[in-house]
Amino acid sequence: LTLENYKAVFSQPIYQTLLWRSLRISLIVTVVTVVLAFPIAYYLSFHVKRNKALWLFLITVPFWTSYLLRVFLWKVILGYNGVLNTALLQTGIIEEPLTFILYNANAVVLTLAHAWAPFAILPIFVALEKIDRSLLEAAEDLGDGPFRRFWRVTFPLAIPGVVAATLIVLIPTVGDFITPKLVGGTDGLMVANMIQIQFGKANNAPLGAALAVTSMVVVAIISIGIYLLGRKIGGKVAR
Repeated sequence: LTLENYKAVFSQPIYQTLLWRSLRISLIVTVVTVVLAFPIAYYLSFHVKRNKALWLFLITVPFWTSYLLRVFLWKVILGYNGVLNTALLQTGIIEEPLTFILYNANAVVLTLAHAWAPFAILPIFVALEKIDRSLLEAAEDLGDGPFRRFWRVTFPLAIPGVVAATLIVLIPTVGDFITPKLVGGTDGLMVANMIQIQFGKANNAPLGAALAVTSMVVVAIISIGIYLLGRKIGGKVAR
């Protein structure tokens, strides 16, 4: 029994860099995903009057294909000779292929945001559906315009869905290793890739376990903080 592996995790710069990069990428993915998911969920809840089930069904269509296949498809789209570069070259927008869109953190963020978007849309949609529309009517009767109604009524009451979406996206993306490996390159590798290496090629399971436990504890602390913040905001709204 020893704590040397935990000492190595907190003392060696490479592990600290990978853990910080993983948290940074995951937080960016979470913010981007939730910010893009909210308008979709809002439109679905407040503006779609018929066939909501069909819209929800279409949102889940990406799950019909393998996660691995979707990552490979993004690799094809973002590649040096991929779909995006070819289209931009043919339209004359660029003169040479873009190199910053693949094998870096940008590609990891884009791919993960696309993969986890449905998981963010659905909980926000459920929270918006639970809002009593009479509250919005009351706010309108009291003179609130659309923008003010949204910020004073709709958004605060949707906070539970936003918190749920945030946790659903944040927790698994920190531990993702397939996406960084395929589209991340050296600048997009995350702590999960190092854990995989320690359990595999390096044959150093104790260090891999220390990295895994450290990551789990850090993510748990952040998740609890987000949950408590959501409850605090929700409590203020209730009062």
